[in-house]
Amino acid sequence: MSQHPRIPYPRLAPKAFQALLSLDAALHHGRIEPRLAALVKLRVSQINGCAYCLDMHSHEARAAGEDQRRLDTLAGWRESGLFDARERAALQWAESLTRIEATGAADADYAPLAGHFDETAIAELSFLVVEINAWNRLAVGLRTPLPPARA
Repeated sequence: MSQHPRIPYPRLAPKAFQALLSLDAALHHGRIEPRLAALVKLRVSQINGCAYCLDMHSHEARAAGEDQRRLDTLAGWRESGLFDARERAALQWAESLTRIEATGAADADYAPLAGHFDETAIAELSFLVVEINAWNRLAVGLRTPLPPARA
């Protein structure tokens, strides 16, 4: 796969690009704490194969205090035993929405959320999943290159 950007989509569709940035800003100040948000974004980006977002959100997760071992085992969160019930509910919902063609956003994937999140937090978590899926599709589809390595 080519690592050259296909088009400069932020410049070509600035209002749409700004709308996604605004969504991110709104969610950043919501009910889903930064550490969990980073885990959700990472897991969805793993599913979607988005290297740009994996790089960005793993950095964010570490900055939010996430343990490297948990990051290393995130793809196997069901088996790792390192994620609590709240995180597991969020990750299951994130996977279900990301793979909606296969899951239909099943009740079994949604139901565990109620024990850990109020309705506002569930809505914000769902928007978070929608947001990262949008960024993943832009970055993968339009070939956003990795930024230079961080120091």
